[in-house]
Amino acid sequence: MNAVTTEHTQHATAADVLPDDQKTNGRHDGLDERIVDALLRRGRLKDTDLGRVRRLQDESGGSIASLLARLGMVSERDLAEASAEVLGLPLIAARDCADTPPAVQVSIRFLKQHHVCPIGEDAESVDLLVADAQDDYPAEAVALATGRTVRLRIGLRSEIDDLIERYYGSGRSAMGTIVENLSDESGGDEDDVEHLRDLASEAPVIRLVNLVIQRAVEARASDIHVEPFENRLKVRYRIDGVLEEVESPPANLTAAVISRIKILARLNIAERRLPQDGRIMLRVQGKELDLRVSTVPTAHGESVVMRILDRESIVFDFHSLGFTNEFLPQFKKVLEQPHGILLVTGPTGSGKTTTLYTALSQLNTPAVKIITVEDPVEYQLVGVNQIQAKPAIGLDFAQALRSIVRQDPDIIMIGEMRDLETARIAIQSALTGHLVLSTLHTNNAAGGISRLLDMGVEDYLLTSTINGILAQRLVRRIESAHAERYEPLPEVIAEFGLRKLQPEGTIYLWRPKPSALTPTGYLGRTTIMEFLVMSDALRRLVMQRAGMGELETAARAEGMRTMYEDGLVKALQGLTTIEEVLRVCTEA
Repeated sequence: MNAVTTEHTQHATAADVLPDDQKTNGRHDGLDERIVDALLRRGRLKDTDLGRVRRLQDESGGSIASLLARLGMVSERDLAEASAEVLGLPLIAARDCADTPPAVQVSIRFLKQHHVCPIGEDAESVDLLVADAQDDYPAEAVALATGRTVRLRIGLRSEIDDLIERYYGSGRSAMGTIVENLSDESGGDEDDVEHLRDLASEAPVIRLVNLVIQRAVEARASDIHVEPFENRLKVRYRIDGVLEEVESPPANLTAAVISRIKILARLNIAERRLPQDGRIMLRVQGKELDLRVSTVPTAHGESVVMRILDRESIVFDFHSLGFTNEFLPQFKKVLEQPHGILLVTGPTGSGKTTTLYTALSQLNTPAVKIITVEDPVEYQLVGVNQIQAKPAIGLDFAQALRSIVRQDPDIIMIGEMRDLETARIAIQSALTGHLVLSTLHTNNAAGGISRLLDMGVEDYLLTSTINGILAQRLVRRIESAHAERYEPLPEVIAEFGLRKLQPEGTIYLWRPKPSALTPTGYLGRTTIMEFLVMSDALRRLVMQRAGMGELETAARAEGMRTMYEDGLVKALQGLTTIEEVLRVCTEA
């Protein structure tokens, strides 16, 4: 009788059915500990969580790795990557699997129960995608049923479940399965607040919203956009700065899904005419997350955006941000001046706040007092006094700054110079011996001076206080393990002036290649930047009310590398692509 289509009583040994290089003998403790060590080394597991799981293992048994996954202390992807590394097995994404299943006769119930799926075959063997490679039983059972050896491939449990449904079911995804469990009356009367509250508290709606958030975390998204339209509800994730549309709940669940998010963020679900802001604190896939929630009324309902702040994964390190060895000493020299103003400029979402936090972490010693005023406070810094601005009660940047200067600080960080009053107080603080860090929304470094002059700040005050202005953008970083190097055409080299940046040797650029790690070939982001240091020549130009173009020309004559040039240098180094540089900035 087929060993995979019955309730098994037989149990073949790994030595009989698995290739020599894939005999995991997964139940022994050594492999479990190696996977745990890999998670700790990668910074994906906390010692406190590991201690809790070890105590649970003593009580209930089972492998530590599987307990970590079941309790949500590590993400599916982190566990899969660690397992693949330790076992030396390939990590396969479901999207890379064939459109049709191999002709392997297996029970769907068995596949769903053990979260495994055959993805390929030949005359001698079967390729089996597994979520838990330590569990020998499913592979042994498939080998016994087919009479062939089994080659293991590592996959994510949720992707394997979706693949099983795609191959052998009705093609529904996990979201489709949840939606099917909702009653036909789920849409209900959208004007009945109590009905909406009840519906948003139903288990399927809760699971639906949790799934949307969980998938965003798995995809490394920075924002979740939930947007209602006339005939559909659109969900998009911003991944590495680019929006990507994903599977969405049906339109009749729009009110329920948005109400659930508002309940989590402690917002008023009855108020749908005015914008609202809230916050959700939760733990997803082993990560402590802070979600900033913003709602605005649109023609077809409320549009919701959730900004995901992963407090644990942020690293305040200049080199990780993209500061090069040539650039960093100059920046640190300006940062370490005892007084004056250092500005970071760029559009929303260009990493300005992270750069300021990194600067503060470098300056943060017991010998100095640092006070910040922010809206909102994104990350907590130990030893730094951080003030949350609350304009609704009159505590705006200007009001907070007036109080800050009486607190005897050495360093002041202002979230943003939004108006003339804030700028004036910041300048006064710099003149009285404080180091002031702040941000502006301008397109380049020279534009920061023009913006302050346009606000009404006197030119002589700017020349006395501004030490330097950093302008930056974020570009997607190439996933280097699978990137393809190529030699560009001479026309491309001439068009972008690459030979000026690399006078000698063959010029190479890189193309991103999709892989199991990322479908786009890009993984994470890095910074391209330009840094304008105030010199006597620039001060004279400011006093003459020179335009932005003149200031930039003078700064470049003194050695400033523009963002565009910095991006091209990083493209030549294989960190990003020319297409990415052109996406976020233009030639000066």
